[in-house]
Amino acid sequence: MAKMRKVQFVYDREGNSLSVWFDDPKKEHVAEETGDEVILIKDKKGHVIGFEKLNYLPKGKTFSGKTLPVEALVS
Repeated sequence: MAKMRKVQFVYDREGNSLSVWFDDPKKEHVAEETGDEVILIKDKKGHVIGFEKLNYLPKGKTFSGKTLPVEALVS
């Protein structure tokens, strides 16, 4: 059985973006825009190790709590 890695979520209030990391953020080598307000973050081998969602909360909505509206599905 493969070892499960932690998934790290980082919300930037000022930039209204949500970064999701599947691997160590220090391995980031290149960021590639998809055109859908999503940026893929890749390591030196070109593997996706995370992504950033721009404009995470809808315009006009603010975040002031300690929890984010994130849904996780596990199969």
